[in-house]
Amino acid sequence: MTMNIIEIKNLSLFYGKFQALKNINMEIQVNKITALIGPSGCGKSTFLRALNRMNDLIDNVTTSGEVYINGQDIYRHNTDLLTLRKKVGLVFQRPNPFPLSIFNNVAYGWRVHGGKGKNKIKEKVKWALESVHLWDEVKDKLEESALGLSGEQQQRLCIARLLSIEPTILLMDEPCSALDPESTLKIEKLMYELRKQYTIIIVTHNMQQAARVSDFTGYFLLGELVEIGETNKIFTNPKDSRTEDYITGRFG
Repeated sequence: MTMNIIEIKNLSLFYGKFQALKNINMEIQVNKITALIGPSGCGKSTFLRALNRMNDLIDNVTTSGEVYINGQDIYRHNTDLLTLRKKVGLVFQRPNPFPLSIFNNVAYGWRVHGGKGKNKIKEKVKWALESVHLWDEVKDKLEESALGLSGEQQQRLCIARLLSIEPTILLMDEPCSALDPESTLKIEKLMYELRKQYTIIIVTHNMQQAARVSDFTGYFLLGELVEIGETNKIFTNPKDSRTEDYITGRFG
């Protein structure tokens, strides 16, 4: 029996008076990849950030509705945001390594969340880098700056930094948009492997990418979730004509 790890009920979000998300209802299955597609400015990234309350950092944002992760409403008043963001990690559009060594980039999150012990940190860094297939490429230059890595290596490093703090959900906001096609395929392959241990939600402007990597796809338009379903059905037999117009290129 497949389990839902996230359940969203009547989620709406306003930037001041502008409504960016309109009454979103959705379920996300555990250990699956869910892709969110739609034209620019339709609310995809805002929705993604609502899942670990990163929108709270923006002035004049108001949110209503419920977002349950493992049965807990993350919008209840006593939610520990540090713990939430540890469990629900976000990979940004452009790689954002810290101006630190490769080792300290990965160790940073572990230390921030209270991880101690020299040997334990070494084990955790190696494990995280191995998880993203970066260990063999960087094991001899762990003390060198992470800024010297290629863009694709930096993105894998940022994913390793998240994995080191043991999240359960990975949010990816167009993680390949700054990468070339070959690097994009490496990240896509990595996502497919990570799905065995993590639930992944990816925002992408690339419909081919959504078709390649995701189990489920949701189409957003003007802040509304038009429909969500199994990826092959969304791309071959969508229920809503607006989804079909977007996928076939008649709109967007």
